[in-house]
Amino acid sequence: MVRSEKTRQLIIEKTASIFNKKGYTGTYLSDLTNATGLTKGSIYGNFKNKNEVALEAFKFNYKFQTRQIINKIEKEDNSGNKLIAFLNHYKTAFKPIFNNGGCAILNTAVDTDDGNELLKKEVIKTIHNWHKKIESILIEGVNKKELKEIDIEQFSYRMIAIIEGSILLAKTLNKPEILLNNLEHLKTEIQQLKQQ
Repeated sequence: MVRSEKTRQLIIEKTASIFNKKGYTGTYLSDLTNATGLTKGSIYGNFKNKNEVALEAFKFNYKFQTRQIINKIEKEDNSGNKLIAFLNHYKTAFKPIFNNGGCAILNTAVDTDDGNELLKKEVIKTIHNWHKKIESILIEGVNKKELKEIDIEQFSYRMIAIIEGSILLAKTLNKPEILLNNLEHLKTEIQQLKQQ
């Protein structure tokens, strides 16, 4: 069977939220065929195995979120405001994130921690990318004297940890205020970092 980019994209888009909600091990071939309306042969004619579908679905989920965040950041010309735009994204996007099963990075990291090496490597790569993006904003801010001197690596990892941990607690406990309050706390910290 010849691979079709259009069919591959359909499979990825239709299964992305399923993998995010059920995880790699909890998603079965029947979930994929039900979601896409395609046969097993059609799915495996376009992907080597479930692993490859899961990997592409994760990339799709991650790119979707990243595009939205980058668009908001690029509208800002001050590094402090870029970081706040980053946080504000989660204030407005948490409902769709929750409806999609939660944060794709967090879900996939937990799901693949002791099993799927291919997916785990992709998750690690995305965390590094996220960290580098925050670091680059902080470095720019310090260099332009928009932000005070700080431990850039530590702050960027802490920012990621607070966002991820807050999403986990808020979704699991059905208490969005946990996320919103922690985002406000981070926002206050960033405001205090801004040079007067």
